[in-house]
Amino acid sequence: MHADQNLRAAYLHVLADALTSVLAIVALMGGKYFGWVWMDPLMGIMGAAMVARWSIGLIRDTSRILLDHQGPEKIRKIITEAIESHDGNRIFDLHLWSVGPGIFAAAISIVTASPKSPDEYKRLIPSDIGLVHTTIEIHLCNSL
Repeated sequence: MHADQNLRAAYLHVLADALTSVLAIVALMGGKYFGWVWMDPLMGIMGAAMVARWSIGLIRDTSRILLDHQGPEKIRKIITEAIESHDGNRIFDLHLWSVGPGIFAAAISIVTASPKSPDEYKRLIPSDIGLVHTTIEIHLCNSL
């Protein structure tokens, strides 16, 4: 299942608002009924720590997508094996990057002695690896 980062961010926002409100009420009640004036700053620090922890996790996960994080080596190997197992093809360059959770794009440069259409090479790649966009560049090399 692919996580919706916008939905996750909205959920964390609402949850943080609710929990910090509860912490504020607890601090006010402690101050009013028990004279614990230190509860307000303590609850503020606890709320800030909670929001910071959730924010760091969200930033870590979304930044990989926004900054075109390199795709997993496992998927790179699957693509390489699929293409290089036919007609003496060799991958000259493979750039795989994440465009969403579990969703990838690739730019592939292939060197071959018997060039085919890009669609022929795309059909060699398994369809269940999350690759949604592929650019294929083909170079002729007679000495393969």
